[in-house]
Parts: sequence; C-alpha cells; structure tokens
Amino acid sequence: MEELRGTGVALITPFTEHGAVDVAALEKIVAHCITGGVDYLVALGTTAESITLSKEEKKLVINTIVAANNEQLPLVLGIGGNNTRAVVEEIKETNTASFRAILSVSPYYNRPSQEGIYQHFKAIAEVSPKPILLYNVPGRTGSNMLPATTLRLARDFDNIIGIKEASGNLVQAMEIIKRKPDDFLMISGDDITSLSTVLAGGDGVISVLAQGLPQEYAQMIRLGLDGDAKKAFQLHYLLQDGMSLIFEEGNPAGIKAIFELLGFCTSAVRLPLVSATKALKQKLGLFMYAVSKVPV
Repeated sequence: MEELRGTGVALITPFTEHGAVDVAALEKIVAHCITGGVDYLVALGTTAESITLSKEEKKLVINTIVAANNEQLPLVLGIGGNNTRAVVEEIKETNTASFRAILSVSPYYNRPSQEGIYQHFKAIAEVSPKPILLYNVPGRTGSNMLPATTLRLARDFDNIIGIKEASGNLVQAMEIIKRKPDDFLMISGDDITSLSTVLAGGDGVISVLAQGLPQEYAQMIRLGLDGDAKKAFQLHYLLQDGMSLIFEEGNPAGIKAIFELLGFCTSAVRLPLVSATKALKQKLGLFMYAVSKVPV
C-alpha cells in the first residue's frame, strides 16, 4: 500500500489542565502535521495514551482527527490489546470507514508463544474490514514477535500488509526486509533507527517526534527513500538528540513537553504517567532552539 510509505505520525491525545481531551489542540496538531508534509496519521496508538481513554473519549478523538484531516492524508487506526476476543469485538463495533488500515499491537503482558501471537493475529485478520499493520514493540509487550512469525503472517493473510517494527533491532528488521513479500510494508517504529531502516530497504516510519517537527522529519525520510544517505543523515543528526530526549521520561511525556514549548497544548498526561520534569523541558527547549537555527 504505497500511501503508507514515508512518514506516519503516532498522534498524541492532548489534555486540558482539567484532564479532558483538548479538541482544539488536537485539531491544531493535525493541521501542523499536514502542513509540515507528513504522509499519514495514526490515531489511538500507544502515544495517544489510548489505554487510559474511555470509549466515549476514543470516539471523540477519532471524530476530531477525521474532521480536522478532512481527507487530506491517509489515516490509520490503532486497535489492539492482549484479549483477542475483546480486540475482535472492538474491530467489529468500530466505524473504520475513514481509515485505510488498522494498526494492532502484539499482545502485551500475557507473553504468548510465537504460535499464540500468530493465532491472535489470525483471529484479527479473519474479521477485519480493513488491511492490518502488525505492531511489534517488545519493550512494551514483554515478548518479541520474531521475523519468522511476521513473515508467516505476511504470507498467510493478504490483508496483513505490513509491520511497525519497534524492536530497535536492526538485524531483526533487515531479516524481515530480506525475506518479506515485495508488497509487505516494513515500517520502523523507532525514531532513532528509522533512517537506518529506510536505507536498508524499509518503507518508512511511524514516528513520535515527527509530529513536533514534521517538516524536518518528513524531509529526512524522503531523502532516505530517495537513497540520498548523506543529506538524510545530516537531518538525522540534527534530530537525534530529540529522538532520545522525548523518551527519557516515558512516552508521550517528552513529545507533549515539546508541544507545550510550541504553544499547542499543556504537557499533561494521565496517570500512571507523569508530566516531563522541568529539567527535561529545559533540555528539550535547547534542542528545539538548535533545530530552529538550521534551515531545511
């Protein structure tokens, strides 16, 4: 699916000072990403703190993003969890008409075997009305979906169209790239390895940092896809400190601190997460100032 190549953004859910979903801020962030040149948007991923949102809040976030996007960019919707039956039911009950694909995370906490992971996604693939992007993030799930399982799913189900690979393991990413079907998307889920993954033959990234700095990030990935490694790495090194800093105190505390610096919203997150410390905000401020001094 060519429209999901390039730079995707895992959108945050901004909150007001009183903890409600900040609709106006979310609209501004969507517009910021569109004008910045990203290629598609992901709603209700991990970065959206979706695990802490009620059903009503999820509907509000979806409706806000769909309306603000106004069909300008492709949209991907996050629906996943560690209860296969519940995920299947949520997919059946959700209006996915405005979305090109569903991003679904490998089951967390249960720590299933590779066969369990395969059967989980098999159940999802058999009911999903939309193509599926797998999501492997061992640092959050407690288990690693191995390349053999990813490739088995890619071969067995036509509607499983790619993977967001966030293992941080480039060797694992390259094993998938080497053996995957030609039309299966290999998407980096780690900002720090995104360019290296693209240059190794990957198709792009679903990024956290890109929503704060969409112009610089999207240009980096475009250069990488075009094979211009020298210019792409110049941008990577400009952004590298930010790629690390935003995860220093947990995601999305860091990227929300950037949006606070930009004047888009508060840096509020929901427990058990806590907002970025003053020290981190100062470091992020210095990073953003440095980026602003370099023309793109």
